[in-house]
Amino acid sequence: MSILNKKSEDFLQKYLNNPSPTGFEASGQKLWLEYIKPYIDDWKLDNYGTLYGIVNPGKDFRVVIEGHADEISWFVHYISDDGYINVIRNGGSDHLIAPAKRVNIHTPKGIVKGIFGWPAIHTRRGADAKLVPTANNIFIDVGASSKEEVLEMGIHIGCVITYEDEMMVLNDRFYVGRALDNRIGGFCIAEVTRLLKKNKIELPYTLYIVNSVQEEVGLRGAEMIADTIKPHVAIVTDVTHDTNTPLVKPKIHGDIKAGDGPSLTYAPAVHNKLLQLIIDTANTNDIPIQREAASRRTGTDTDAFAYSNGGVPSALISLPLRYMHTTVEMAHKEDVINVIKLIYETLLKIEDKHNFKYF
Repeated sequence: MSILNKKSEDFLQKYLNNPSPTGFEASGQKLWLEYIKPYIDDWKLDNYGTLYGIVNPGKDFRVVIEGHADEISWFVHYISDDGYINVIRNGGSDHLIAPAKRVNIHTPKGIVKGIFGWPAIHTRRGADAKLVPTANNIFIDVGASSKEEVLEMGIHIGCVITYEDEMMVLNDRFYVGRALDNRIGGFCIAEVTRLLKKNKIELPYTLYIVNSVQEEVGLRGAEMIADTIKPHVAIVTDVTHDTNTPLVKPKIHGDIKAGDGPSLTYAPAVHNKLLQLIIDTANTNDIPIQREAASRRTGTDTDAFAYSNGGVPSALISLPLRYMHTTVEMAHKEDVINVIKLIYETLLKIEDKHNFKYF
């Protein structure tokens, strides 16, 4: 089964490069919808922006495949009298990578360019030699000389800020960029949908292809949409850490390596019978997998679906990712392909009114 094509990868680049900060995901959702429309029968949008396509509507049994659409970002929090901007997080943004990064400030007048400034190395002497970035001391410079000038640019408290970094392909094998967490997941479920259409698969249930908002601030979009769809099964895809890079300890964080296949998580929220179905599917189709365990919670939308509506059998298929929550997140092409294949093949194994009761 062929997986990716030029149209797929062109969409991926366009989709990753488009900013989609938490709470402001609409422009990315429009791109995603435009791409999946030929492969679905219907689509819906909820009040906060979660979007889902529907395949084979009208069946009593409802299956969800899901990724999340939002990316981490910053908010304008304070503007000093001399025109510098302090920020607060919108999601889990990493203050350590901010200095010297170029940013886009999203205003009612359009994008305003800025940079995260930082004192030159020459000036950090004595006690200042230990100066490190913190969430409280990083600042943005837009080249303004006063607060009034900043305001005239259209910048106000609450404007959202994203990095301008865009996607590239490294060594012909890694997708690199910001916000692979988790628009790469949205891409994977879109490709599953395309393949179902291409291969003229007739599912015995209704499939919901869900691109949720606001995962980065507490799984909020998934919480809302789970109550709307009321699925019987949910397969979530998100990213996980490649722990085989320098300075990361596999003994502490789990032993996962980019290029070795999707990672399957064991956790209380992960339904054992659904997980075993996915493992059996991987083995049958020679899809490489890795395994990890999560204490108490997965920290992904899996938790939101699993504990909704009296309990929904849910599982997590993760894409190994290097340097999460930076602007150089890296995912191996083969892992992306295998995530798509694993979700696709698993959907073919789920039956109408599939019984996931333990006994």
